[in-house]
Amino acid sequence: MATTTAAKAPLPNGIVSYEEYIAKNKVKAPSNTMDQGAFLTLFTTQLRNQNPLDPVKNEAFVAQLAQFSQLEATTAMKTSMETMVKSLDGDKMLAGAALIGRRVAVPNGPLTLLGGQPVEANVDLPTGADGVQMLVFNDKGQQVRKQIFGAQPIGTMRLSWDGLSDAGAPMPDGNYTSQVLARSMGKALQPTVNSLATVRSVSNAGTADNVWILEVDGGKSVNMADVKRIAY
Repeated sequence: MATTTAAKAPLPNGIVSYEEYIAKNKVKAPSNTMDQGAFLTLFTTQLRNQNPLDPVKNEAFVAQLAQFSQLEATTAMKTSMETMVKSLDGDKMLAGAALIGRRVAVPNGPLTLLGGQPVEANVDLPTGADGVQMLVFNDKGQQVRKQIFGAQPIGTMRLSWDGLSDAGAPMPDGNYTSQVLARSMGKALQPTVNSLATVRSVSNAGTADNVWILEVDGGKSVNMADVKRIAY
């Protein structure tokens, strides 16, 4: 006995398969949010279909209008905030671009020696110090210079390395790292060294919360908000 197969309805022009037809006519998932247009549609539909013998009470009518006003105000505030955020991002981009080629003080940045010129840095000493040591290391991690300073008052201490080794020999140009050791009120401290480094580029690609990042000498990336000082 022959088996018969139910014939499928013809497909619309331009549709090559039933799967494509289903995909193109798929009903969108309902949204949990309501915009102004949806609110007005719902409100006017309610008014058109209300029971003439039991119309919407004035209090309910006023309450719904108040809800609409609140929705409108919230939407306007959201738009205003988005505009302000975009404006702030533009300001940050201009500020970052203006730093390219400038020297900035960044936490734990490199000491970039160039042409034997002194390299500057600073540390914050909120309780002062009875004594301070500054150690300089080359790219192999070898200590090349140790400088000893006396007691320091509360505040920011400026440091300078003349580019010489402990033996007094000029060190080759390049990026060095530093470490500061201090003692204050009998306690050993290791404050963060803020060294001056030249900004090479600025970017916010791939960062969370649209944070602007500066790339300075030595390939170090620094949050623009962490810049302590800008030098000429």
